[in-house]
Amino acid sequence: MRNIEHFIGGRSVAGTSGRHGDVFDPNAGRVQARVALADAAELDRAVASAVDGQRAWAQVNPQRRARVLFEFKRLLERDMDTLARLLSSEHGKVLSDARGDLQRGLEVIEFSCGIPHLLKGEYTQGAGPGIDVFSARQPLGVVAGITPFNFPAMIPMWMFGPAIASGNAFILKPSERDPSVPVRLAELMLEAGLPEGVLNVVHGDKDVVEAILAHPLIKAVSFVGSSDIAQQVYARGAAHGKRMQCMGGAKNHGIVLPDADIDHVISDLMGAAYGSAGERCMALPVVVPVGEETAERLRARLVEAIAGLRVGTSFDADAHYGPVVTAAHKARIEGYIQAGVDEGAELVVDGRGFTMPGHEQGFFLKPCLFDRVTPDMRTYREEIFGPVLQIVRADSFEQALELPSRHQYGNGVTIFTRNGDAAREFAERVEVGMVGINVPIPVPVAYHGFGGWKRSGFGDLNQYGMDGVRFYTRTKIVTQRWPRGGASAHDFTMPTMQ
Repeated sequence: MRNIEHFIGGRSVAGTSGRHGDVFDPNAGRVQARVALADAAELDRAVASAVDGQRAWAQVNPQRRARVLFEFKRLLERDMDTLARLLSSEHGKVLSDARGDLQRGLEVIEFSCGIPHLLKGEYTQGAGPGIDVFSARQPLGVVAGITPFNFPAMIPMWMFGPAIASGNAFILKPSERDPSVPVRLAELMLEAGLPEGVLNVVHGDKDVVEAILAHPLIKAVSFVGSSDIAQQVYARGAAHGKRMQCMGGAKNHGIVLPDADIDHVISDLMGAAYGSAGERCMALPVVVPVGEETAERLRARLVEAIAGLRVGTSFDADAHYGPVVTAAHKARIEGYIQAGVDEGAELVVDGRGFTMPGHEQGFFLKPCLFDRVTPDMRTYREEIFGPVLQIVRADSFEQALELPSRHQYGNGVTIFTRNGDAAREFAERVEVGMVGINVPIPVPVAYHGFGGWKRSGFGDLNQYGMDGVRFYTRTKIVTQRWPRGGASAHDFTMPTMQ
């Protein structure tokens, strides 16, 4: 039985709270490790280490900070396969998805390597008589990130990449369900030359989250999780005077117009709806065909394609997806499937009751497909977070546009069409933060920002991109005057008054 410890001050630290959590092997359905769960005292130790490390780190010039990230990139690429296997062993996603998890995080690290350019301020010469004005971006100090189980590599790097590049120290509280990769990332940052204490990993549950939100020396918190929790975390952190950025749940829609390339739609839906067992906030769990003829064609093709999907273990190279993360999460998904049946939706493909030979205790679910789902159903209103695709039929373009626009979540949406005018109008009018046009999972590239609208995002700034730099820095504006000759203080007039 492995024991997974905290990473504080550049070294592994055994937990002292006496509390531990179980880390499962989702393929076998058994506990494979125990992770220490921190209390407030252990968080205090991590913050003290971060405060000490940040003072010196903030004085390192941006070029040298960037060099550490460049070396981290090299080390992560060196260890990519080992990290992917470790990630898959705890999360359950197949190796190709695990590598994608690492790669999408690494892309934000690559963006953060440009920090010398990204931190540049503005300068105005001669704003008044002998007066110059300039601005500078400065780090906040100690900041924290609270990350979910579904992307144990990508989302931590989305957060600590721009934060550390900008001169902050970072406290990472990863999910206790798959905590090994976040610790390994911190070890690689240390190997890359990051000073001790600048990146700390503290494991825990809601107790340590509460301690992070209340800690007076933590200046900002980034959070990713369910919307109800994100809203609570945002409110509690803001009440303590912290800068907050909280990303919540999603119910992303794929609108299929009659002129769409149905072959591409089906191919895209198989990956977007069922990839990573649907455990992605940018999964595509709702498809909206416009018109009955489109709906009937789509349904028939979906049933055919689903029959060709292979569910396997995390290390099955031929599997399209693996198990879900825990038995409790599997039971939750199955509860939603039964609720859909009870609400009157048509369960076209039922993936429940599947047992993987040789892995009978694993947390496996085959793909599910619902049709005749309506907006009043709970299974449509809420996030299922599993391999379940729902067909919601629309009579017209306007009705299809209205569905994602009126939904409580506003993370992502996609329209499939060959009609450029319809696509442009849809993208302009839809009330959703990230839009794809014939792109099933519209996660922006690293130099743009990631963020949803409505109950998918709480806070004013998106993750990564320039918004990430803005979130982890504050702007200082200096107005300076150097008197010439015998000029006296009485000669000064505020330049805006002239």
